[in-house]
Amino acid sequence: MSYRVVESAEVSPQATIGDGSSIWHLCQIRENAVLGTGCVIGRGAYIGSGVVMGDNCKVQNHALVYEPARLGNGVFIGPAVVLTNDTYPRAVNPDGSLKSGDDWEAVGVTIEDGAAIGARAVCVAPVTVGAWAMVAAGAVVTSDVPAHALVVGVPARRIGWVSRAGNRLQDRGDGTWVDPVTGAVHDETDGKLTERAS
Repeated sequence: MSYRVVESAEVSPQATIGDGSSIWHLCQIRENAVLGTGCVIGRGAYIGSGVVMGDNCKVQNHALVYEPARLGNGVFIGPAVVLTNDTYPRAVNPDGSLKSGDDWEAVGVTIEDGAAIGARAVCVAPVTVGAWAMVAAGAVVTSDVPAHALVVGVPARRIGWVSRAGNRLQDRGDGTWVDPVTGAVHDETDGKLTERAS
């Protein structure tokens, strides 16, 4: 085995775990979940059946990643984050009978490369959080988040832009934004941000 699983964790034999990954105390990794290389799954986290994660992802303590979520490479999921999967959640059908797996269709959250979801944030499926975006702690994401966006609040709204390094970008006033620490320059067009090649 080329990955680490703490004894108290529950990992399905049908899950695929990448080399160098670590699965900590009381985690549950469900059947057909796929974790890339170098992933870290914190204490008490839940990874649902069929969830797909890229390489070098970090899922912090007690986060709930419900199927069919898709996480890119280098995604950060903070403590107690929830990625939901039911557009119209109900325990029972209209006739009062208990819902079964056949009575609903799971919808997923997509988190693109390098994005970060802050502690106790909730992403309400179906939404996509763009590459290198940052969702603030406690935010509730109910609509798609553009790449590099910084979103806060309930419901989450964009208040700025961030770089790959996570630094808040400064507006130059001419449609360009700069990382004050790294100097990386970004162009804003029609509400979307792209990083200039260095």
